Amino acid sequence: MRRPLIAGNWKMNTTADEAINLVNDMLTELIGFTGVDCVLCPPFISLQSLSKLLKGTSIGLGAQNMYYKEKGAFTGEVSALMLKDLCRFVILGHSERRQYFCETDAAVNQKIKAALEAGLVPIFCVGESFEQNETGRTDEILSMQIKSGLSGIGATDQIIIAYEPIWAIGTGKAATGAQAGLAIGFIRETLCSIWEKTRANSIRILYGGSVTGTNITEFVKQPQIDGALVGGASIKAAEFISIVRQTALVKS
Repeated sequence: MRRPLIAGNWKMNTTADEAINLVNDMLTELIGFTGVDCVLCPPFISLQSLSKLLKGTSIGLGAQNMYYKEKGAFTGEVSALMLKDLCRFVILGHSERRQYFCETDAAVNQKIKAALEAGLVPIFCVGESFEQNETGRTDEILSMQIKSGLSGIGATDQIIIAYEPIWAIGTGKAATGAQAGLAIGFIRETLCSIWEKTRANSIRILYGGSVTGTNITEFVKQPQIDGALVGGASIKAAEFISIVRQTALVKS
């Protein structure tokens, strides 16, 4: 049975002091939940302070992006080498990176390889646009992103996939549980087509896109959905705690 996971993507929110305060507001309750993993992904500037604050707890820490080169003249970038002593997880291929920073499937593939080589666990994001969804191309786009992103990567359980339909991210318009379940079921079928079935079935696949304390149960009740990648709600202490608590209850 796959262990559920709730990851919070803080995006470009919180100063260094605000990040510490937010974790302090959540930590006591979060470490009390059993049966569900929890990962916090703050901005780069807070990784060092939060790694110290979370040391020895059950709460995981992740970065929101990285570059695939170890070092060099790449102004403004952060490498896996820089991250691996601070955190265990890294979000890669998020639609905002693809949309605003022109990241391609090939670039995401290089990043996933570099993360795995450094011992980091990628949270690999895939998802279709509103137009692609409306024209019935969801499976085509997901298949292409999965196969391109994992090209040249052998079967491993050191990766997490997040299905984030672009039309649901930050819009308040979440997919229904049934819609998300079908898409994630297809993602798992695609994994089974490129990796051996047992390993493919062990991969945790999350839903992301306007996840809140009000709708989380609808998603995690779906047998194919192993948790959520939470955006805006993850910087609201009470709501994020509620999301983790409800997931623990449903999946227990």
